[in-house]
Amino acid sequence: MGKSARVMVDRARGERLEARITSAQKALIQRAAELEGRSVTDYVVSSVQDAARRTVEAHEVMVLGAAQSRAFVDALLDPPPLGDRLADSVRRHRDATGG
Repeated sequence: MGKSARVMVDRARGERLEARITSAQKALIQRAAELEGRSVTDYVVSSVQDAARRTVEAHEVMVLGAAQSRAFVDALLDPPPLGDRLADSVRRHRDATGG
């Protein structure tokens, strides 16, 4: 890797993350990294990033069944009328924002 490429990688990986682990955990992680032919750092960063991505997705993505999907689409296409309190809130918001 050329010097300029190395500098770009160093800039991209400017943050540090530290963790205390047991000897057994370290041995397991080292063994897993060896089995995949990767450095411990690369293995840990990749594994943690994958786990973080799955966690975020699990909290941000909503999966609906067929009946739930139909109910959602029906509500979008033919929404129920606004209640008096919600209609009043919408009116006050439009008055306050000029919208």
